[in-house]
Amino acid sequence: MKFQKICVIGLGYIGLPTASTFAAHGIKVLGVDVSQQIIDTLNQGEIHIQEPGLHEEVKKAAESGNFYAATQPAEADAFIIAVPTPFRHDELGEHNGVTYKLADMSAVISAAESIVPFLRRGNLVILESTSPPRTTADLIAPILARSGLLAGRDFHLAYSPERVLPGQIMRELIENARVIGGITPESAQAGRDLYATFVKGQIIQTDSTTAEMVKLMENTYRDVNIAIANEFSRLADKFGVDVWDAISIANLHPRVKILTPGPGVGGHCISVDPWFLVESAPDLTPLIYHARQVNDAQPHFVVETVQRALGTLNGKKIAALGLAYKPDVDDLRESPATEVVRLLQAEGAVVKAWEPFKPNANLAGIHMSPTLDDALQDAEALLLLVNHAEFKQLNPAAVAAKTKARIVVDAVNGWNDETWKKAGFDVHVLGIGKQHH
Repeated sequence: MKFQKICVIGLGYIGLPTASTFAAHGIKVLGVDVSQQIIDTLNQGEIHIQEPGLHEEVKKAAESGNFYAATQPAEADAFIIAVPTPFRHDELGEHNGVTYKLADMSAVISAAESIVPFLRRGNLVILESTSPPRTTADLIAPILARSGLLAGRDFHLAYSPERVLPGQIMRELIENARVIGGITPESAQAGRDLYATFVKGQIIQTDSTTAEMVKLMENTYRDVNIAIANEFSRLADKFGVDVWDAISIANLHPRVKILTPGPGVGGHCISVDPWFLVESAPDLTPLIYHARQVNDAQPHFVVETVQRALGTLNGKKIAALGLAYKPDVDDLRESPATEVVRLLQAEGAVVKAWEPFKPNANLAGIHMSPTLDDALQDAEALLLLVNHAEFKQLNPAAVAAKTKARIVVDAVNGWNDETWKKAGFDVHVLGIGKQHH
């Protein structure tokens, strides 16, 4: 298939890089978003999200005339849906006494409905939004059928998940392997033809439900493996073992690769996607469900570690270092670090947080320090929550000169405890039992 014009619905962390990359490869792209402010920003060649290399690409695309943005779709050869699928906040699912989070598919449904008036024979529609299994076949296809056209007969319909890393999106969109799941083999081929415009990695064709499963399996695999690492950290704490030392020894085994424990799991993928499998088949997913329970409870284990170090939390002044969901990014979505801060505050602690990648973040009920020095100033304890490179490079003696705090709780094993001890700090590391202190 040849594509002259495509329509990308949803201009966030995935939709905008995808739209601008297609535009850079000579295709006319209409970007659609519900926010008029985002539309106005993009049509001026500016951007509303931070991602290395994205601003230059969008500016070029807008200036070339290959990209423009609007709040409504228009006729096109292909439509790509790249809208968010967060949790529903109004209700939980329940099955045999087990409660679980539900996917909020309202943005996906709205996006599919917005395509209906513009759908024509021979078009291609691709869902990129991470979704529960069978969404493409059982949710999207019936909505699009309201056009009078049938998916697989009159137009092509496929699912192709994003598999890119924030901070590397522009490169990984092009270089990573791509999965295209069609509701027919012809739909998968049409999807391949579209993404082959810029994808240099392998393009694998399959059916839509397999492609949906692949995306969820990748992130669930990570979640379950992080959960066992987090559970090991609690066991090591109980038995007086250094979990970091134990993991490094266990990983010398040629068939063992235990991941790293920490304050929990965050971000818009690994902490979210496993719930889509639990929701779809609660009776078949006890392991996935319990892994989510373990990782969601890990912030409580961090708070217990802090409480042990300080004796009491009530009234204690704590500098929390790092709020992003992982090192060296500005993404705070579903971050366990913010959950730790809220739990500490609920116990009466007075917390000042410093996030170097987003110092001005507006988080309800969390005091954001404008500088590291401000966070350190009155602190009685330092809590390392994210392994940012900037934190790893801190000089303990220089830190000691700026704060009266002499207690450190390291939740990510980011600091050399001997160096900090030499600078006069009492160091407590997550997952190191009392006998090791």
